[in-house]
Amino acid sequence: MPLIPINNYMLQGDHVWVDPQTGSEFNVEIGARVVATQTGQIILIDDNEEELKFPIQTKFRLMHVTSVEGVDDMILLGDLKESAILHNLHMRYKKNIIYTYTGSILVAVNPYKLLNIYNIDNIRQYSNRKIGELPPHIFAIGDNAYWSMQRYQHDQCIIISGESGSGKTESTKLILQFLAATSGQHSWIEQQILDANPILEAFGNAKTVRNDNSSRFGKYIDIHFDKRGAIEGAKIEQYLLEKSRIVSQARDERNYHIFYCLLSGMSKEEKHSLDLTVASDYVYLNQLDGTIYCDSRDDAKEWSTIKSACKVLMFSDDELSDIFRLLSAILHLGNLKFEATTTKNMDTCIVANTNILRIISKLLKIDESGLSNGLLNRTILAHGESVITPLNQEQAFDIRDAFVKGIYGKMFIWIVDKINSAIYKPKEATAYRKSLGILDIFGFENFQRNSFEQLCINYANENLQQFFVHHIFKLEQKEYDNEHINWKHISFEDNQTILDLIAVKPMNIIALIDEESRFPKGTDRSLCDKLHSNHSKNEHFIPRKTENVIRFGIRHFAGHVYYDCDNFLEKNRDTFSQDLMKLLQETKSKFLKNLFLTEFQIGTETRKRAPTLGTQFKKSLDSLMTILSACQPFFVRCIKPNEYKASDNFDRILVCRQLRYSGMMETISIRRKGYPIRHLFRDFVDRYRLLAPGIGPSHREGDCRSAAEKICKTALANQDYQIGRTKVFLKDAQDVFLEQAREKVMARKILILQNTIRQWIARRQFLATRQSVLLIQRYVKSYRDARRFQIMSNGFTRLQTLYHTRMLTLRYSILRSRILNLQRFCRGYLARQNYRRKAKAIVILQSEVRRHIAQKQMRRYRIEEKMYHEAEQERYEEEKRLIPTLGVKRAKEEADRKYQERLKILQREILEQEHLEQQRAKEKRLLMERRPPRDDNDLIDTIFPSMGDERRTPIQRSTTSTTGGMQSTLGNIPQSMDNIERIDKPLPLPYQDEDLKEYTFAKFASTYFQGNATPSFTRKTLKQPLLAIKSERDQLAALAIWITILRFMCDLPDVRASNVLQKKQSIMTKIHSTLGRKFNKKDLEEAQKLNEAIDNQPPLPPTDNSLSIQTNNSLSSTSNKTASRSVKQKLVNMTLKRKSKLSTDAAMTRLKDLDLLSSTQQIKMSGMNPFLEDRPTSNLEKLHFIIGLGIHVAELRDEIYCQICKQLTLNPSSQSIARGWILLSLCVGCFAPSPKLIKYLQNFILNGPSGFPRYCYERLSRTIMNGLRTQPPSWLELQ
Repeated sequence: MPLIPINNYMLQGDHVWVDPQTGSEFNVEIGARVVATQTGQIILIDDNEEELKFPIQTKFRLMHVTSVEGVDDMILLGDLKESAILHNLHMRYKKNIIYTYTGSILVAVNPYKLLNIYNIDNIRQYSNRKIGELPPHIFAIGDNAYWSMQRYQHDQCIIISGESGSGKTESTKLILQFLAATSGQHSWIEQQILDANPILEAFGNAKTVRNDNSSRFGKYIDIHFDKRGAIEGAKIEQYLLEKSRIVSQARDERNYHIFYCLLSGMSKEEKHSLDLTVASDYVYLNQLDGTIYCDSRDDAKEWSTIKSACKVLMFSDDELSDIFRLLSAILHLGNLKFEATTTKNMDTCIVANTNILRIISKLLKIDESGLSNGLLNRTILAHGESVITPLNQEQAFDIRDAFVKGIYGKMFIWIVDKINSAIYKPKEATAYRKSLGILDIFGFENFQRNSFEQLCINYANENLQQFFVHHIFKLEQKEYDNEHINWKHISFEDNQTILDLIAVKPMNIIALIDEESRFPKGTDRSLCDKLHSNHSKNEHFIPRKTENVIRFGIRHFAGHVYYDCDNFLEKNRDTFSQDLMKLLQETKSKFLKNLFLTEFQIGTETRKRAPTLGTQFKKSLDSLMTILSACQPFFVRCIKPNEYKASDNFDRILVCRQLRYSGMMETISIRRKGYPIRHLFRDFVDRYRLLAPGIGPSHREGDCRSAAEKICKTALANQDYQIGRTKVFLKDAQDVFLEQAREKVMARKILILQNTIRQWIARRQFLATRQSVLLIQRYVKSYRDARRFQIMSNGFTRLQTLYHTRMLTLRYSILRSRILNLQRFCRGYLARQNYRRKAKAIVILQSEVRRHIAQKQMRRYRIEEKMYHEAEQERYEEEKRLIPTLGVKRAKEEADRKYQERLKILQREILEQEHLEQQRAKEKRLLMERRPPRDDNDLIDTIFPSMGDERRTPIQRSTTSTTGGMQSTLGNIPQSMDNIERIDKPLPLPYQDEDLKEYTFAKFASTYFQGNATPSFTRKTLKQPLLAIKSERDQLAALAIWITILRFMCDLPDVRASNVLQKKQSIMTKIHSTLGRKFNKKDLEEAQKLNEAIDNQPPLPPTDNSLSIQTNNSLSSTSNKTASRSVKQKLVNMTLKRKSKLSTDAAMTRLKDLDLLSSTQQIKMSGMNPFLEDRPTSNLEKLHFIIGLGIHVAELRDEIYCQICKQLTLNPSSQSIARGWILLSLCVGCFAPSPKLIKYLQNFILNGPSGFPRYCYERLSRTIMNGLRTQPPSWLELQ
């Protein structure tokens, strides 16, 4: 439009274009509105609401009506200039309309404030609507990408680009929310995908001067859908986390959000456990008077969001605890200080605050001295030898920072992998799966000081720009040329030469950085020199101005950026001290060790040859571009309106620069002149054939091109479209028109189809009903006839049954009479056989009895002969003693007189003893004749009488040895056991291949017993097993065995019978059921409380003195003279006696004292250990319990033997000793001890009291040879 005087052609209120007032590169025309023209000058109000005054003769260009009113799609602008695009965005931004289309490309201006345009109503509004039907919105892009995937069965991607702070991350979250809502499933996987964002933002986002929630890493979220269009999983790829931010931040910037959330959200107790305080106390969070707080974030509230999101994504409590420990260790590492020193004329340093070092080593679970050495020294491998070199203060700080960055980087990668393990569910290769990817990657960055991270970030943006250019311009124009479409070529800015400079052509910048990083003597300055020598003539490379500065510049598509080469090589190597790497291999933290598992599995030399950070980033970026190239892309261009994160502030120069560098002008041109929608003829005919009558499916049409052209002429008439060689080319508006027309035709056709189908269904239902009625009639008639036949058939069947019954009865009677005759003959035969066997047995028994009587008589004669001999010897000695005083004759007479007196006393004692034995035998016969029949348990109680009501007799302990104690005890047994024969000579024992003298039980106890347990007798209950047992179940069983052994050996009273009715259960059944249960530490604590309660019971009441053991020598000698049975049998009989030794009064007194514990209390106490019975148990049940557990639980066998041996050592009670040895003899016959205990047990047995060693030793040897018994001994075996 020509420039004309405004006063000749314009009126007040018209809109014009005003030329820029300055010559800035990005200062373009600005829109203005005429306010007044009558004052001799022209007064305008521009887009910035500033008043402008010009002379009346000034000429202006009139604004097109589309620019005055504004458009949703900038392709429709009449003024196709940068100023018109900028004006349109500015006017919409003032109205809080932040979204604008450029064809299918969405331009989004960051409002820096909350807008109510993202609620559920907006999601429903934009669901299943094409671009252009509603005002521009981010939801429209998400919906069209989703339905394009469903419609074309092709993977889609949404590329969100823009500078840092332009709103890319928020746009990504909004698209994710829309897809989760529009898929219509509301499943758990959708919630997990949404909850991944708070975790990734916490660990990968930080506050910068441009953005309060700046993504310091790139991510590509690939969302997977099934055939129904429902989300079934997702996968997240991360790119180039900015690890340098952990150790240093620029002014007015913060570290990663997670550190501040950790310190603000944790409770005091949690922080105290990690030695944490407040954010201002940590160097990594408070640098250069850095910002601690962020106005737009509530760190404490975000903390709870992060923890709940971690739970949703299946982070375990242990994993979260390990992550918090590492974060705390990183903060403490930042506070670690080094003090410079000098050692042997070398600059060295030491740790200034060792208390911080101690906290760090505790959190990392590594050795404190090793950590100190790793931070203060460096090990260099040279010619196969290692040389340790001390570090100076600056080097120590660098090592520390590299260590921190390595830990955080590995932890971030682990977190992403953990999220993927929850949301990524890969299926078989043949399974259906379409995806929609969302790329949220760092925007173009240009700071006052740019480093290696900014180079990688800007390289990534160059790749995205090239992808945009390639897709929008190159492919578009190539497609038009191939299809012979009439259109005008558009020139555009191609940044391929910049990519060649950075990473494509030989000797590119990244290749040079990688090469220099591998040289041992490579430095940042040598790198800068190489870059200048190789690329100084490149038009996109900006060389340094002086040699003293190590920097270079690149002319990026978005502007010139200068990079400082400091730390380029170190950041590219991305490694830390090998000494610290070795130290991490020794950490006790499994989580920390797993983070570096890959590095541990490769050698040091291999680790040095590993790809550098730049090479890894280039490789991952190439992989990303390959993925994007295989998808149909949708573009979202995010625009940052100002540098101050302020709302309602539109910086025209900044926005113009972003629009120009993004190629928006060329994009509008090619979208305006081009045809972005294209269909193959076959697909076009199949989809839109309904719009033109007479067109059939593509496989029936011979010429699909003619059919497509006919459809276009019928439906589009004279609208703008093109017919190419293989495709139909449409603009966005025509595609929307065709879709709407198709939907209308489909609606009409569907109504007709529905009517026809309903008619067909109704007729089919009528025919089916008619057929069913006829079928029912046929079945009813058939049922009636079948019922009649069944009645007749049943009558015949009953008649047959009656006949067969009578025949069977007759046969049974005959067979029974024959069997009775056979049984009669068999019984007679068996009775005769039994009689012959018993007669033979009686003869054998009589011979044995006669032999036994003869042996007994012989022993008695020998004793009498010995007594007479002793008396004769005493007479002879008496005579010799009296001869000097009385003379020979009188001495002989006096000695003969005393000898006769002694003979009379001796004969009288022998007669009394014989009379006493006869009396006892008579009483025993009478007692056996009067005894009523008993059941098995009563007989076992008779064999092992309960000693809970008996008084134990105190006997002086022997302190010499275990054997001496046993013999002393057996030497003082009560009168009821006075017929035990004393054998002073040891019995012959089996031959031993090894001397067992050193294997004493006391030595074993001092080596293996736990809890200061002694090897000697005690009546106290155990607080823990004697031996170390891991399982809580087995510990409970060991405590129960101890109590049972005490009760069996009469060292502890049994429980009283309770008034509660109890269901008796066999001991073995209870053992099996109890062993099948699971126990924990609480059960063990309750069992220990039970033991304490038993210890606290009142002491047993004393019994009368008549029950005390008589120990006079005369009784002992008399017992020796009259004993006739073997020692083993006598000791067994000592335990197998039938009558209790307590008087009735003493027993009653005992029962009264036990009333101190009520039945309810006893039941409660016993219930605290599930292995113990809450009722009195017989001796057989006690034996079955002890031996049964030893048979079924191998871990308890040594414990049982140790408990028995402990009670037999220095035991003051002969009753308890006898019962203990009986129990030991039964145990060695059922199961053997472990190899660790067996020699000690053999030594203990061999040193036992007379009568037991040989018997027990032989049983133990048989058990070792034959193996384990499967069941405890029965009552018959005990007899």
